[in-house]
Amino acid sequence: MSDNDNKPAGRGQQPPGRLQPPRAILMIILAAGAVYLLVLVMRMPMTGPQKVDWTVFNTQLEANMVQEVEISDNVAKVKLNAGAAKVEKYELHLLDAADANALSEQIRQHNEKNPANQVAYNKKPPNRLLPFVGYLAVFVLVPVLLYFVLFRSITRSGGGGVLSLGKSRARLAAKGQVKVTFDDVAGIDEAKEEVQEIIQFLKNPAKFRRLGARIPRGVLLVGAPGTGKTLLAKAIAGEADVPFFSISGSDFVEMFVGVGASRVRDLFRQAKDNAPCIIFLDEIDAVGRKRGAAFTGGGHDEREQTLNAILVEMDGFESDESVVVVAATNRPDVLDPALRRPGRFDREITVDMPDFTGRQAILEVHARKVKMGPDVDLALLARGTPSFSGADLEAIINEAAILAAMKEKSFVEMADLEESRDKVRWGRQKRSRVMSQEDKKITAYHESGHAVATVLLPEVQPLHKVTIIPRGVALGATMHLPEKDRYHVQRKELLGEMVALLAGRVAEELFCTDISSGAREDLRVATALARSMVREWGMSARLGPVFYGDEEAQFGLDTIATRSYSDATAVEIDQEVEKLLNECFERARKLLAEHRDDVRKVAEALLEKEVLESADVEKIMAGGRQDAPGAPDTRPQQDGPAGDPPIA
Repeated sequence: MSDNDNKPAGRGQQPPGRLQPPRAILMIILAAGAVYLLVLVMRMPMTGPQKVDWTVFNTQLEANMVQEVEISDNVAKVKLNAGAAKVEKYELHLLDAADANALSEQIRQHNEKNPANQVAYNKKPPNRLLPFVGYLAVFVLVPVLLYFVLFRSITRSGGGGVLSLGKSRARLAAKGQVKVTFDDVAGIDEAKEEVQEIIQFLKNPAKFRRLGARIPRGVLLVGAPGTGKTLLAKAIAGEADVPFFSISGSDFVEMFVGVGASRVRDLFRQAKDNAPCIIFLDEIDAVGRKRGAAFTGGGHDEREQTLNAILVEMDGFESDESVVVVAATNRPDVLDPALRRPGRFDREITVDMPDFTGRQAILEVHARKVKMGPDVDLALLARGTPSFSGADLEAIINEAAILAAMKEKSFVEMADLEESRDKVRWGRQKRSRVMSQEDKKITAYHESGHAVATVLLPEVQPLHKVTIIPRGVALGATMHLPEKDRYHVQRKELLGEMVALLAGRVAEELFCTDISSGAREDLRVATALARSMVREWGMSARLGPVFYGDEEAQFGLDTIATRSYSDATAVEIDQEVEKLLNECFERARKLLAEHRDDVRKVAEALLEKEVLESADVEKIMAGGRQDAPGAPDTRPQQDGPAGDPPIA
């Protein structure tokens, strides 16, 4: 939300969405004219009357077959007696008023000669309004409607009249308006350190120019969606206390060629007038893609002209060092090389996903605005949210506050945060889903197999919770709570994870009458892990430390995966993948066969309680009885039937 959104409407401002009186009256008149034209068109007959020449009419008049004649607008509408001819109505074309007078005289003489067969005669004055309406529609209403439909939409998108179509649509936050500082940004400490030099230069440029240093003209922020690239750019402007221009890459693209380049030039002109300042180009890949690809039309393409204008403004003859361009993208691979070279975007800062410490700091920042209960442990929540971005963590705090408000609570509790975490990641619980007892039994034994294998395998991430409550597309889930962020995964850990994944299918074989389709996602993830171990990580003794991954070839804007090994090697890869999966499957079978009672007891407890904590599962396996009521389903990781892949 921009700062301008928080400003109250002035006394003379119209509320959003309400038309001003003159414009409203004009629109009513245009609408009434359009309705009138529509009525006229609908009243017109689909097929006009048949036209007959004068000879046929004279013959029918002498034979007393004509019943009525009506003259209007140089057309004589003739109506015959019933049954006199196949066509009872037709028209005679009159060239001028003389023809009309002649026809009138002819009918008068016929009526005098045949008093018993009088012809009804009616002459209407010509309709002067209909031609005027036609001219009005063609020369007035149609151009006005085109203006409102086409040019007014262009005007609204351009922020002014037709002459302002090439004006920049960037939003300007003047000096002092940006209230975001580095205190509001957490989890990306390294990225903040890299932009400190830019802030110091904008505050005190003489300090650098004294030694002949040149500040980077551009900084490219690269990272996955939701990692805080836009927030970091705002913090840079807030810390430097300089004007801040923000615009999206798609705002440069327009249907008219040359408009984007004109907007770029106008943007940099405004920036130079407000220098020193910062220009923030969000989603720059919308206009910064590689040129000459995918038959874009050469140098005449609108997107390429816009990119050329950006290149010239950033490092041309008239470039200004007091204007710093900060751009953000999550697709640096598609950017044009000329855009990323030194002199334009001198620095490329990677904004990574936050680690445990970063996630905890982000949660603390967003928790400042929310009333938290005494049982809230943000460190525990951060530990259970690996691979969550900053935007995801903000959504967790917000959803927890909404959930607590819906339950009429005075503050947010830890249970609300855990439920909101699961809602953000996998969706709301589906307690209303009706499942048969057989389906519940299959799900319970499937998840019990996962849980028991997880507890028995020391190399697997610790068990957090297991549930048979449906959530999203999953009928159940086994959740792991990582003790720390992992940056390297060893071979034994991968094999243990594959054993835990396949343990669900093994449990179905051992305790159910047949296997089910619930292990689909487990098989997919286990197969993907085995294939990566063989092809990419060199963990196959048979194939050795060789990389057999797909190589990417660029064809236009499309990326095509190609392989650099023979068909015989592909067969060996498939055999090694199958061997790894079979070995892990047999290991899981042996493990659960030795602990059949544990699997059965955990499954029975799941059928009774639906949710088991890790302590409950360990107590059951140790020979105790689980008596505590099941807690709400909370999980940072899922690998149950038809669920999401586990989080590494």
